[in-house]
Amino acid sequence: MSVPVVYWSGTGNTQMMAEAVAEGIRAAGAEANVMEVGGADAAALASENAFALGCPSMGAEQLEESEMEPFVEALEPLVSGRKILLFGSYGWGDGEWMRDWAERMKAAGAVLVREEGIIANETPDEEALEQCRAAGKDLAAEVQ
Repeated sequence: MSVPVVYWSGTGNTQMMAEAVAEGIRAAGAEANVMEVGGADAAALASENAFALGCPSMGAEQLEESEMEPFVEALEPLVSGRKILLFGSYGWGDGEWMRDWAERMKAAGAVLVREEGIIANETPDEEALEQCRAAGKDLAAEVQ
C-alpha cells in the first residue's frame, strides 16, 4: 500500500518535513509516494483512504496561492471520510494558517491524523521531524 505525501516548499523546510513523514510511513511497513503539488492530481489523491498535505505559511498566514491553494480548493469537496495529515513550516505568526487549514479540512469531512497539524518554525528541528515521522507511522496504520 502506498501513502501519498503531497507538498509545496519554497525554501526546503516543508520538503524536509515531507521526507520525515515518508520515513515514518516506510518505518510502519508501507510505501510512501512523495510528490510536489505541481505533479499531483486532486481527484486521484481523493481516491486514496489516507494521505498527507504539506504547505508553509505564506503572506498573512495563508497557503501558497499559485499551486497549493488551487489544489486544496479542488480537493476540498472530495475529502469527506479521508484520513489526512497536514504539516508545514512558518517564519512568523503563531500557526494561524495551519489552524485555519485544519478547520477547513474538518468542515469538508476529513478526519485529521493530528488535530492541529504539525508546524515547525523555520527549519524543522529534530523534535518537529520526529513528530512528522510519528504522524507518518500513524497515517500508514490507517491504510493497512
